[in-house]
Amino acid sequence: MMYTSLDNFLEQGKALLAKGPVALIFIEDEVEIATTLRHHLECGFETVVALIPDAFDIPRDVEARVHRVPFDSIKPGAVINGVNTVIAAANPGCWLYYCYNAEYLFYPFCETRSVAEMLSYHSEERRDAMLTYVVDLYAGDLQQTPNAVSLEHAYLDKSGYYAQARPDPETNNPRDRQLDFFGGVRWRYEEHIPPHSRKIDRISLFRAKAELRLSDNHSFNDQEYNTYACPWHHNLTAAVCSFRTAKALKRNPGSAFDIDTFRWRNSTPFEWHSRQLLDLGLMEPGQWF
Repeated sequence: MMYTSLDNFLEQGKALLAKGPVALIFIEDEVEIATTLRHHLECGFETVVALIPDAFDIPRDVEARVHRVPFDSIKPGAVINGVNTVIAAANPGCWLYYCYNAEYLFYPFCETRSVAEMLSYHSEERRDAMLTYVVDLYAGDLQQTPNAVSLEHAYLDKSGYYAQARPDPETNNPRDRQLDFFGGVRWRYEEHIPPHSRKIDRISLFRAKAELRLSDNHSFNDQEYNTYACPWHHNLTAAVCSFRTAKALKRNPGSAFDIDTFRWRNSTPFEWHSRQLLDLGLMEPGQWF
């Protein structure tokens, strides 16, 4: 279904924002639009919303299954404002998810279980948000795929990830159950990455509620939403496997000519399977088996 604006979608599609899960896919360019939308449809999202410029095409078979909303994701602050606008319009308790094109959600056992099943379990554990790690993907051969995006020959870093305590700016003490996570391409090429963009943690899955706001560092004003687990045991986490950083580094003139390959001794082919991400410690099954 097509809409004339985000406000038009929120007015006409109010019923879609009752329970969810709803996937908000922000389209920045024409790279892997169809595969991104198909992947999240296959995850089992009740509603997939493509927030996309009018000039970009979506294949007919995919467009028939998604809600197309005109949107300029490149405009500064547009994505954060867009997410917050949807939060304010959604029914309290509705599960929302957001990502960009050329990003793919993986969660434990996603090959056999839907995202709705996972979030139902997560809700039973009294969790209203889920930490996701943004795992950088990159093409293995930049001569063959100079834009750094290749689904057939995708690689990721198998090590080099680390976490630091997240201080409370008011007390300078570490915040309870909150960490800043780093690694991947953003860590290896940090001289080309602005400091505020170097973290790889994102609260991609969360429940809407009154007064909830997303900030430009991908955290929320409710500090419990930013925790990686509840106080009594480990909880589920997920991964957003993303070509976005590698793509940007090869597009940016300031970094493009400094990078001949993203591969290094700790690169490994991406298997497009949750088991690999679990084995690498890039997501956590918690008590869900």
